[in-house]
Amino acid sequence: MQIKKIVSFVAAAIVAVGSSAAFAGGYGEKSYGTKKDIVDTAVSAGQFETLAAALTAAGLIDTLKGDGPFTVFAPTDEAFAKLPEGTVENLLKPENKDQLIAVLTYHVVPGQVLAADVVKLDAATTVNGADVTIAASDAGVTIDAANVIKTDIKTSNGVIHVIDSVILPNS
Repeated sequence: MQIKKIVSFVAAAIVAVGSSAAFAGGYGEKSYGTKKDIVDTAVSAGQFETLAAALTAAGLIDTLKGDGPFTVFAPTDEAFAKLPEGTVENLLKPENKDQLIAVLTYHVVPGQVLAADVVKLDAATTVNGADVTIAASDAGVTIDAANVIKTDIKTSNGVIHVIDSVILPNS
């Protein structure tokens, strides 16, 4: 039950990245405690439709609308489009819900981890229990193989960092 709740939160967090006023123009909203949660922020951004659909299919929306705080590494629609053809459609099938939850919760870290903190880490444990690898260099920050393209989009229940690829847990 706890895992489902965490997964739901992760999904909502991912959706929230897309809807934040921070995504309009320069991603400007930077104050923690904004009125929108992770899900609402992501939905309003307009570039996280695939993530929102995945979170809904996984039943994680309510979780990501929870108290948190959560840190969500949110892949854009373009990030999902990079996956092999048919991958997203396959994950969205009801019989693959557990696998979808595992993927989505791999994008969420408990607590609020701002960019200034992320660059000091070499790994972080995700909500699904697996660790992501973090690497910071002059070229930027990567989470596993994904580039962080926007940081510190603060919401009422956490923070979103936008990534350019979907990260997958080891099977």
